[in-house]
Amino acid sequence: MAPRVRFAPSPTGYLHLGSARSALFNWLYARNTGGTLVLRIEDTDAERSSQEMIDLILRSFDWLGIDFDEGPYHQSERMERYRAAADRLFAEGKAYYCDLTPEQVQQRAKEQGIAGYDGYSRDRGLEPGPGRVLRFRVPDEGSTVVRDVVRGDVSFDHADLEDFVILRGNGSPVFLVANAVDDADMGITHVIRGEDLLNTTPKVLLLWDALGYGDPPTYAHLPLIVNDQGKKLSKRRDDVAVEDYRDRGYLPEAMVNYLALLGWGPRDDVEVRPVAEIIERFALEDISKGSARFDPKKLEHVNGEKIRALPVDELLALARPFVEAADWYDAATFDEDRYRAVGPLVQERARTLADVPGLIDFLFLPDPEVDDALWEKVMVNGPDAAGVLDDVLDAYAEVDWSTDVLHETLRSLGEARELKLGKAQAPVRVAVTGRTVGPPLFEALEILGRDETIRRLGAARSRL
Repeated sequence: MAPRVRFAPSPTGYLHLGSARSALFNWLYARNTGGTLVLRIEDTDAERSSQEMIDLILRSFDWLGIDFDEGPYHQSERMERYRAAADRLFAEGKAYYCDLTPEQVQQRAKEQGIAGYDGYSRDRGLEPGPGRVLRFRVPDEGSTVVRDVVRGDVSFDHADLEDFVILRGNGSPVFLVANAVDDADMGITHVIRGEDLLNTTPKVLLLWDALGYGDPPTYAHLPLIVNDQGKKLSKRRDDVAVEDYRDRGYLPEAMVNYLALLGWGPRDDVEVRPVAEIIERFALEDISKGSARFDPKKLEHVNGEKIRALPVDELLALARPFVEAADWYDAATFDEDRYRAVGPLVQERARTLADVPGLIDFLFLPDPEVDDALWEKVMVNGPDAAGVLDDVLDAYAEVDWSTDVLHETLRSLGEARELKLGKAQAPVRVAVTGRTVGPPLFEALEILGRDETIRRLGAARSRL
């Protein structure tokens, strides 16, 4: 039977990188095995869930290219199904009501020197009532074993598990019973999620067994994603929202490729590859147990590689919204031919789509914007900037206007002044582009044209 895999986000915020990685691994496994991917929205907690957050999560999935075969199913629409399961557990003596408040539970635990709930209401025979929670009666003896593809068998002693809540004081079910019921009703065969949920799994399995559902799904708990300090990614400390990376000019293919490497690696060690090849090689058995470090620089590298693999026209189209958002952009005067011409040069240098406006602005500004500190460093304190500009102004007025000739001319002029090409071209680049780095200089000069290049070189020489 083909696998049925589910991803179940909680719509209490944006799509976190960790959740995106979990969704991706579910998607990769389903696509690799020909299985069915089910999307289920865990919105049983109405106070913390919202349609706005659901829409935000779905938008992020669309951007990443993660598609689902079924769903979204909303747990908020299946509440009666969960309550029925909880009522059945109560009727069979497998759950009981408790009237202690959370504060009372904590106080009793403190007095007894224990962690968590002490089973106070187990044998009090309470009936349902306002504010009373329904707790599952964990067996006194034995253990529950989670059979995990990534971590092997993980055993949880029942003595270490408190009688956990399955219905809140307001009668709403918690996600534990909802997950058990849904996984059974929907025929879920595989649950792939972060290791931070591993400690909830024995509770779901206890419910699963108590409800008589038969063989449970296969579990695979993914390693945590950590930052450079080895700490779990946190929205308070780290950049973790998927949409933020989209807005900063990352390609979805790059994000998918990089997220796939967080805890999984292809056996041939080729890391940057098409998504179709990642699907073909993906296996749960190859997922690592160790924490996966999120490295922004590596993501940027992967993104740069994906940019260089694009057709130039596609790159320019993807970068166009970032260009149009630049403060220098003017639709009335924007030179489309110049934009197309600079495309191959941008492709060599851009790491993100957001880099593009800053790489090409000098081609569209009336005059380059030069930082005072940079001017001082290169033009005032650099080696013989005035002499280089004088020579270049004379030579460039007459030479053939082509990349190779412009390059060779400046190289020769630099040698005559005992300057290497890098030193000789620095004042030219600053005069023409306003910076010391950017697209290849001589190709850029060819696009800019002789008249405008000489005008800018002359303006810089006059300022000196």
